[in-house]
Amino acid sequence: MDRLTNTIRPYAWGSTTALPALLGVEPTGEPQAELWMGAHPGAPSRVDRGAGERSLAEVIAADPEGELGAPTVAKFGPGLPFLFKILAAGAPLSLQVHPDLAQAKAGFEDEERRGIPIDAGHRNYKDPNHKPEMICAITTFDGLCGFRSPQASADLFDGLGVDSLKPYADLLRAHPEEAALREVLTAVLTADREQMARTVAETAAAAAHLGGEYATYAALAHEYPGDPGVLAAMLLNHVRLQPGEALFLGAGVPHAYFDGLGVELLANSDNVLRAGLTPKHVDVPELLKIVRFEPSDPTVMRPEGDGGEEVYETPIDEFRLSRFLLAPGGAPHVLPAGAPQILLCTAGSVQAGELALSPGGSAFVPAGEKVELSGNGTVFRATVVV
Repeated sequence: MDRLTNTIRPYAWGSTTALPALLGVEPTGEPQAELWMGAHPGAPSRVDRGAGERSLAEVIAADPEGELGAPTVAKFGPGLPFLFKILAAGAPLSLQVHPDLAQAKAGFEDEERRGIPIDAGHRNYKDPNHKPEMICAITTFDGLCGFRSPQASADLFDGLGVDSLKPYADLLRAHPEEAALREVLTAVLTADREQMARTVAETAAAAAHLGGEYATYAALAHEYPGDPGVLAAMLLNHVRLQPGEALFLGAGVPHAYFDGLGVELLANSDNVLRAGLTPKHVDVPELLKIVRFEPSDPTVMRPEGDGGEEVYETPIDEFRLSRFLLAPGGAPHVLPAGAPQILLCTAGSVQAGELALSPGGSAFVPAGEKVELSGNGTVFRATVVV
């Protein structure tokens, strides 16, 4: 197994303190948003097997079956199917959705044909893969997930007493649910920018005055003044996760994260279609192809297990997240050896095979290698289902 050296992504929404506090290092004063663990070409982890550091992506590419196991390669191809992250939100992330596999392949091929550079700011599809994901809270974690009922959103708009919101509330009440949500989101995102900026400013002022459940939207408008994503956010469920709780987000589900430290596990992709709360590119026509206009209550997940590996069940095979709460003097946990794994310590001091891991420390375990876990702390395990 290999100790991982990982890259921290300095996105502007990142917390300046949360990751340094976890890692036990001094803050730099700059945002530190995500720590990536895996083999995504955007920021692959690095390993050292005695001849200097190499990219984990290069190591896997040199011997896919040896590193990932024949069943994983047969099912998913010769690359690590998942990307593991620690996410530290200090400000709202963009309101976004991810494509399903067919949409990602078609979008990627189309942009390749049109010669759009992979790093272009207006590029939607960085790779041909889908991006289902799971976020599991390390600290209290706030965000948005999925559409609330149109009636609830209409009531929320009406409660602000802003005249320019009344047409949206009327639309939400006048149509079947999916059609209502599509029509209102489209109207919000395609409205005249100056007019929308005035509406958002009026909404922010009213929300700040009312407080309570409206405080979230006042805060969003403070971070992104005039952004239509503030109104789009009012169509979604506000969720607060407690430590250890998680959300699974499938294709087309609109979401955004606001604040907190969490473990994120996702398919090995960086495809994002944005709806707002961002200075980045927003492709409204493409976004509307991807969004699933299905109101639903978010399902907050808790791990299932008793005294050993606690599993967060998901409907996909590209990744599987589980947790170990290790106590001193307890019997070691022997991990299965049939698939690649990444182990991440988030609390305490643990022993993973021959490696000692402290908070923020991680290790890659190739398929075929058995590992024992022991110590006093918390370990998250990312692997695949084969």
